[in-house]
Amino acid sequence: MDARLEVLEVGGPVLVQDGGRAGSMHHGVPPGGALVPEWLAAANRAVGNAWNAAALECYGRLELGLSGRDAWVSVDGQSFRVEAGGHFSVPAPEQGVVRYVAVEGGLDVPELLGGRGTLPVARLGGFEGRALKRGDLLPLGTGGGTRVEAGVALSLDAEVRVVLGPDLGRFGADAMELLLESTFTVSPTSDRMGMRLRGPTLPQADEGSGLSGPMVRGAIQVPSSGEAIVLGPDHPTLGGYPVLAVVIRADWGSLAARRPGASVRFRAVGVDEARDLWKQHSQEWA
Repeated sequence: MDARLEVLEVGGPVLVQDGGRAGSMHHGVPPGGALVPEWLAAANRAVGNAWNAAALECYGRLELGLSGRDAWVSVDGQSFRVEAGGHFSVPAPEQGVVRYVAVEGGLDVPELLGGRGTLPVARLGGFEGRALKRGDLLPLGTGGGTRVEAGVALSLDAEVRVVLGPDLGRFGADAMELLLESTFTVSPTSDRMGMRLRGPTLPQADEGSGLSGPMVRGAIQVPSSGEAIVLGPDHPTLGGYPVLAVVIRADWGSLAARRPGASVRFRAVGVDEARDLWKQHSQEWA
């Protein structure tokens, strides 16, 4: 009997996610991948998987069953053994907005465009391109890797570091000062496409005269309303709103993991420092 993971109960959105799809943005496909890559990595390594193997990204409670073989299971990097025919519960996220469940061998869903993760806006990848529901059966890959339980420390109240630009000339004179000296809060309307931040209005100067251009995860777009939107893993590949700053890669997870109502403050760093910070941070888990 093939090894499978069965969804018994779902108390909130659950997606299959992995390390993302590199190299498909020229086809209009965003990179996607885990909202908090560090937590995905911790869950996978605790059961002997590669850090970017397909796992469950959970926004609510979950009940799961295992069939076909015994397997190691990890919730947020804490592993435990589940026997064939057994089932287990996953509580709703507590520390941040999401938590990750990995199973030894990874979720063996089809690979599309170089990734197995779900892209909900395109109904692509994961399990039938959608959030999971009761009765879904997910095939498991072959396990046997070395298990390493080593969490990645993320501060959910630390300053978020950004590189300013590239569109500073499209903003009012005090927009940069407002961004760096104000406290914002995470809006409940945030999603995987972008985190909306409540705070002061960031004034534009060009009244929407700019052309559309390529976008990246972490870009802080500002529409005419003056609301800051930090692009997430499922961001559009092109955008016309001006970009005031870009969150550095080392701070993606710390920002994305924050729950609605959490505070956000920004601090500017240079490009060279951003690269050094990513090199140091990625050595811990990537």
